[in-house]
Amino acid sequence: MKIGSRTIKTAIGTPIAISIAQLLGLTNFVSAGILTILCIQPSRKRSVLSAWHRFLACVTASIFAIIFFELLGYNPIVVGVMLACFIPVTVLLKVTPGIATSSVIILNLYSSAGISLSFLTDQFLLIIVGIGTGLLVNLYMPSLEKNLNQKQEELEHNFQAILFEIALYIRDKNDKWDGEELTICENLLQEAENLVSLDKENHLLRSRHPYHDYFTMRRKQFDLLQKMLPLVSRLPNTDSISIKIADFFEKLSNAVHPGNTAIIYLDELKRLRENFNAEDLPETREEFETRANLFRLLHEIEDYLLLKKKFKSSDVSERNKIKKTGTV
Repeated sequence: MKIGSRTIKTAIGTPIAISIAQLLGLTNFVSAGILTILCIQPSRKRSVLSAWHRFLACVTASIFAIIFFELLGYNPIVVGVMLACFIPVTVLLKVTPGIATSSVIILNLYSSAGISLSFLTDQFLLIIVGIGTGLLVNLYMPSLEKNLNQKQEELEHNFQAILFEIALYIRDKNDKWDGEELTICENLLQEAENLVSLDKENHLLRSRHPYHDYFTMRRKQFDLLQKMLPLVSRLPNTDSISIKIADFFEKLSNAVHPGNTAIIYLDELKRLRENFNAEDLPETREEFETRANLFRLLHEIEDYLLLKKKFKSSDVSERNKIKKTGTV
């Protein structure tokens, strides 16, 4: 069983918050640990937003508690009425994540059976200790660089397999491929996009992420690969053009690695299109449909390569973080 970083931070932050609250002599010091647990979030950005939402909700809850408990009495029914009024206010203020945290403070104030300035101060310090400890502990976030590199390598490996299988099918009509790589690529892209989104939230002052453009480009290329498959399935068994296209796909499959540039294959594709245009005009309906599919396939391949050609990182430092920017 793998223990995640959030679990570790919760296990560290909770006793720290309780210890600080105890040292300060705060009433209901255990509540500081509860507040810390509720504030541990998956990213720094969410942690900061969570801390703000919970702090504002707790302050609002204290005001509501003073009004309702002091005017209507310390009664369970009053607690229910107050919550019925308080929760819509949190929705209006857009701090609904703080409802659970503020409920802790509400119940603490209810159990006091009398709200004094010193007790309010005590609860305010409890809020600061609990939320503050959670925020500080959550400043540490493990790097996702290794995971993103791994997703990139796995994705390119499966791109190679897809391109090679397309070449085999065009050349030999090999229909034994089960298309497993397509599902793997879809899952890898989704996982990578989630990791990029999470890593962006861990860098509060950085608006762009070095892997964002890369995986966006690969997503678009993957969509084009999926469009190519129906066209490939309708190509003739063997003729001069289809064999050349198969050879071209095989070269592309070998080019999904560092050290290759898309412009090389765009030039080769241009020559392939010239050969295509030099062929005799189709004489039958079947030949015409085949020629149309070939034309569309060449167009999709060109778009695939243009995506790689246009792919650029925002600056040199971001490009250095993507180790395989020369891939097609």
